[in-house]
Amino acid sequence: MIWRMSFFEELKRRNVIRVAIAYAVAAWLMIEISATTFPMLRLPDWSATLVTVLLMIGLPVALIFAWAFELTPEGIKKEKDVDRDHSITQLTGRKLDFVIIAALAVALVFFVSTHQWGEEQAGDSDIADAAGEEQSVAVLAFVNMSDDPGNEYFSDGISEELLNVLVKVEGLRVASRTSSFAFKGKDTSITNIGKALDVRHVLEGSVRKAGNTVRITAQLIDVRTDSHLWSATYDRELEDIFAIQDEISAQIVRALKIALGAGEQEAMSRAQNPTENLEAYELYLQGRYFWQRRGEDNIRRAISLFEQATTLDPMFARAWSSLAAAHVTLPNYSDAPMEKHFSLAVSVAEKALSLDDSLAEAHAVLGDMARIQDKQPVRAEVHYLRAIASEPKNATAHLWYCEHLNMVGRQHDALIEGQIAYRLDPLHRGTNANLAATYWELGDASNFVKYSTAVWALDNSAGLYLQIWAHLHLGELDQALVLAEQFDDLADNPINMVTLFVEAMMDAAKRPLFLETLAQHDVAAAPSFSVPAYVSFGQLDDAHRVANADLEEFIVDAGWLLWAPELKAFRQDPQFTKLATDLGLVEYWNEFGLPAGCQRAGDSVTCD
Repeated sequence: MIWRMSFFEELKRRNVIRVAIAYAVAAWLMIEISATTFPMLRLPDWSATLVTVLLMIGLPVALIFAWAFELTPEGIKKEKDVDRDHSITQLTGRKLDFVIIAALAVALVFFVSTHQWGEEQAGDSDIADAAGEEQSVAVLAFVNMSDDPGNEYFSDGISEELLNVLVKVEGLRVASRTSSFAFKGKDTSITNIGKALDVRHVLEGSVRKAGNTVRITAQLIDVRTDSHLWSATYDRELEDIFAIQDEISAQIVRALKIALGAGEQEAMSRAQNPTENLEAYELYLQGRYFWQRRGEDNIRRAISLFEQATTLDPMFARAWSSLAAAHVTLPNYSDAPMEKHFSLAVSVAEKALSLDDSLAEAHAVLGDMARIQDKQPVRAEVHYLRAIASEPKNATAHLWYCEHLNMVGRQHDALIEGQIAYRLDPLHRGTNANLAATYWELGDASNFVKYSTAVWALDNSAGLYLQIWAHLHLGELDQALVLAEQFDDLADNPINMVTLFVEAMMDAAKRPLFLETLAQHDVAAAPSFSVPAYVSFGQLDDAHRVANADLEEFIVDAGWLLWAPELKAFRQDPQFTKLATDLGLVEYWNEFGLPAGCQRAGDSVTCD
């Protein structure tokens, strides 16, 4: 006991206990500071852990040093070399007391300030929530860290699956895949991505797939502060991919619930495994990867992959649905027969819905097929509304419904759907193009120019063509001519048809040559050009002839071809009733009422 007391007294004399206390307080302060500031500095997740480990290692080193050495007026000496009568350990101890007090004071201030700030932030969040502030997130394409670039389909697929889970969370707006993936491979800051997509948070990550193992890292970032709110790394066996996705989805949604105030139960109840066949699932992910890249070769490859997936698992509803979407898009990127692939799209979409009636994509496909192939907009309306009811945040469903509403003459309703689609997918070419056309039909020249310009900025020549019409709409013929020449150059069109058209609009002497040239190429030039060109020069019979020559092609741009202000004469022509009947519009109007500005005259319908 005496030995113990003497050892304790020696520890006190040599200031070992004071050094331990001072070190503990300083270490705690450093750990807290690193945990708070490292995420803001975008340092790796292990940085704060490294600080903690180094400080733990340093503690016994500090204690051994305090025991073995002593601070003297001549400097640091070994304790055994210091004469006890000349020792200044008491003075050193008092200095350490002041150091401890100062460190405790700093630690207390830091503790109070950070916790008070946190409470204020929580209070601000509560106020924002009470005021109805919208919560929003974008899921960026996860980076493929695998040695094999061919595994990119897997990293993209994981990102898309996580997006599909988050989109189920009530009260959380999730940027659509097209817009989120637009930043893939680009050196764009999180802050600028947040501004472009108008979201408050961004989820990013990476995937490393090697043999039978996979490592997935995910992190949630607040775009306002550019700081990490949450991050995690998952190491698993590839055979457990479905369990991996459930676990990752559960933990990410749980973290989002904390960070975003989003409802956990709604999202988790919808996070289901689409198939139990791993090989079929990987084929499906590969198919989605190639389909999203578009182009004839990619879409044909996607169709093959989806077909292989459904062969391995005939109950794989989402693979059937994706196969339907691929058949719908192929004719837009190739000379593939539209009738054949549209028919295939209908059959496989119906197969998908027989397995899972909640698939918005399959309902939207059937809606488009009912509208375009079958000319039954009444039935199309049912499918579009079911698609939106199944997935209210599905940008494609709102986009296609917007196109449908434009065609049937409900422009104000179309604008609402178009704005919803844009809010969900602001960098989608089709979303911007449909808003441009809708504003054109409504006579809003400013927004017509704005969104047609956006389409062109997204590297789509349709935006350039819409801008030509925007300047014609405003009477700015010189600007329209410059853009027409640019459009013809891009199209590599030796006839320069669009340029000839604008020149004919500017100079009546050039109209005969243009009309003669148009007559030779009107059907090949597509209704989107030939119909408004003929109407512009009063050739209504020719305009209706071209429209009726290929109704499926006409329907693609039917919204503005039917309702643009410049085509008023086309709507007032007696032949309009037959066209409207053939398109299924009269049947639709009998069910839902005539559009504003339309009236019946016996069996005929004319519109202003």
